[in-house]
Amino acid sequence: MFEYSYPDARGHFGPYGGSFASETLTHALEELSQAYAQYQNDPDFLAEFRYELAHFVGRPSPVYHAARMSQEMGGAQIYLKREDLNHTGAHKINNVIGQAMRDWVANVDNTFYIIGTVAGPAPYPAMVRDFQSVIGTECLTQMPELLKQQHIAAEQPDVVVACVGGGSNAMGIFYPYIPFETTKLIGVEAAGEGLESGKHSASLQKGSSGVLHGNRTFILQNENGQITETHSISAGLDYPGVGPEHAWLQELGRAQYVGITDQEALEAFHYLCRTEGIIPALESSHAVAYAMKLAKTMRADQSILVSLSGRGDKDIGTVADLTGGDYYDRPSMRGHTVKGGPAA
Repeated sequence: MFEYSYPDARGHFGPYGGSFASETLTHALEELSQAYAQYQNDPDFLAEFRYELAHFVGRPSPVYHAARMSQEMGGAQIYLKREDLNHTGAHKINNVIGQAMRDWVANVDNTFYIIGTVAGPAPYPAMVRDFQSVIGTECLTQMPELLKQQHIAAEQPDVVVACVGGGSNAMGIFYPYIPFETTKLIGVEAAGEGLESGKHSASLQKGSSGVLHGNRTFILQNENGQITETHSISAGLDYPGVGPEHAWLQELGRAQYVGITDQEALEAFHYLCRTEGIIPALESSHAVAYAMKLAKTMRADQSILVSLSGRGDKDIGTVADLTGGDYYDRPSMRGHTVKGGPAA
């Protein structure tokens, strides 16, 4: 088993993370750290958290075997962790429940709330990760039976794939799998118009170490340390940094990070709609697109688990504007192949 215990007492994941915040915020962050240390193992808090996840969010979210997609790829079996079925339609609600949203609204003068991804000053990267880890924890229970149904000997997937912007959905599914060395972890960044185009959001592949939003991580910056402009078809991946734990997992070699372009994500969006009747968020479409590529290189007795981090209702307008009415008349969409895989 892979030994892993991060962050340290000061919120560091190796050289990344920490708390780079002004002195005026130091006291508030220390209070938050102490409170989270107290409540993360408090039975009453955990019971309320689990109750809300079940009765408000609608957890556990199912894992779905994308049978037709798997068959058409001709390789590994593809499974989708359906975070798109959560109340509000995405994984973000897991963290909102954990952080006192209702209390914040009622006591806005003396409470605060910050970015919902695994970034920011300590303790936010670890706190958000812990709340989101319900995703992977459920998968550990769900996957053995699903794989058994397909006569696959392994109890857990060979690969876990998730899109990465700031990285909350990815850390949520990666974290419980970190000790399982036989399961590869692959994060998919937004390659935009291409990794060499300069129009992308691939912080881990094209960035360098720096400080952004209160933590040290990998960021997209110029030679003077100024943040550079980013681009992605997906608003949720259009971010010039990434959670510090992802930077550390990459450095350790425990996770691998790859890129998917706007066009590949868009084609995967349409492909999943047609083959499985599921409308994925454009963020999630990046993960789907890479899983489709990867599946073709694997055997039918192997498996890929994809974090389908959100539903695509919000993206229909964007997709319509980008594709136009002639999209399905294009040669690549007439029953042959598209970059992401064969058309229906």
